[in-house]
Amino acid sequence: MRSLIYLATALAVMGLAFWAYRENYRTQSALGEMKTLQRDIASLREGLSVLKAEWAYLNRPDRLRELANLNFERLALLPLQPSQFGAVAQVAYPPAPMPLLLEPVDTIGAIPETQP
Repeated sequence: MRSLIYLATALAVMGLAFWAYRENYRTQSALGEMKTLQRDIASLREGLSVLKAEWAYLNRPDRLRELANLNFERLALLPLQPSQFGAVAQVAYPPAPMPLLLEPVDTIGAIPETQP
């Protein structure tokens, strides 16, 4: 009986050791994947900051003014005037939503009688 308990204990220890070994490799794999993702995120953030800097460089007012002047014949771009803007009263807002019916409405039966 004692040898059966020793055998079961030895098998349990070997099983737990195998499980711990597999978990260790899964954890190492997950950590490596996390480092790769963090490296990709850092690279993308750096690229985004470069793109933002390029966008700011290309949107300089003096550069855009010069491009508008060079292409005036083709584009006919003029500076904005205050008279080109509309008033708030001219904005068409969507209608208010219909109220929800929370109680049932009887549509059959109760027709009011009209008196002649």
